[in-house]
Amino acid sequence: MRIDCHVHVIGTGKNGSGCWYRPRGLTRIGEPILLRAMGLPASALREDFETIYVEALRAQVRDSGLDAAVVLAQEEPYREDGTLIADTGSFYVPNDYVLGLARKHPEFLPAVSIHPARRDALDELERCLEGGAVMLKCLPNCQNMDWNDRRYRPFLERMAESGLILLAHTGSERTMPVLRPDLATPRMLTQALDVGVTCIAAHCGTGMIALDPDYFDDFVAMTKRYPNLYGDNSALAGLSLRFRPRQLRRIREDEDLAARILYGSDLPVPPSGLVMAAYGMMGWGDYLASRRHEQPLARDLMLKRALGFSAASETRLASLLRPRPPK
Repeated sequence: MRIDCHVHVIGTGKNGSGCWYRPRGLTRIGEPILLRAMGLPASALREDFETIYVEALRAQVRDSGLDAAVVLAQEEPYREDGTLIADTGSFYVPNDYVLGLARKHPEFLPAVSIHPARRDALDELERCLEGGAVMLKCLPNCQNMDWNDRRYRPFLERMAESGLILLAHTGSERTMPVLRPDLATPRMLTQALDVGVTCIAAHCGTGMIALDPDYFDDFVAMTKRYPNLYGDNSALAGLSLRFRPRQLRRIREDEDLAARILYGSDLPVPPSGLVMAAYGMMGWGDYLASRRHEQPLARDLMLKRALGFSAASETRLASLLRPRPPK
């Protein structure tokens, strides 16, 4: 089963989904680009956006040849005492929304998002497990989630027991407000890994050149210690300047490291091979060929193959997923 492990869904809440979308800073500047990546006009935001977006995403999954995409909920940030840090995020996607999408559409697998400091965190975790969640998605540096906090250990132990995967953003973040820059390193997953949670370090800890710290070497070192740590290659074929030639060489030359990489697109972030071709990480012919793919997801798949990521990276997640209850 070929799976994209990292796809964002966004909603405006006009149809009662519970989603909201309040772009700030670079998110607002990039809004037209994100819409164009989904083949949507700006007017879609004023219409039944959730339905339009979901149908566009389903079409991209089908046209790409993938079997499924993991769609991600988006939690709000909380303080350590369990109180909400209001008005800091750019968008919100409730767990019920992605669980419902997965029940309705076979192309989707649900990744929920629960801040472990919430007073109802364990109850919400149980509810989401019963609802068929396969993954928990978080942005620790944006949501104030320090997974090494001992208070979160019972939550992590229940995740490990259930087989729920933890997909955590690592490295640069330039589209949402960052509350805790120190939580961008994959090392904030140490306690989760120690208790047995299967973790995916989104973006492999990579940081934008000359702008942000890069934690790729930390990620690699941790894969040698923890057999339950993986990384995804989402956003590594784009214009973000976060993937370096030496990092690609290391993945290509280290079979054990390559076996820890999962395919992820990061849609609706648009893919582009321009920077990769300029750095000599792929040929210009591959870059030009990728531009003939109108659908961004199909283009991203081609670019990842051109960079040397194997077809196994697209199927690896299937063996890690917890069994889902029957629909």
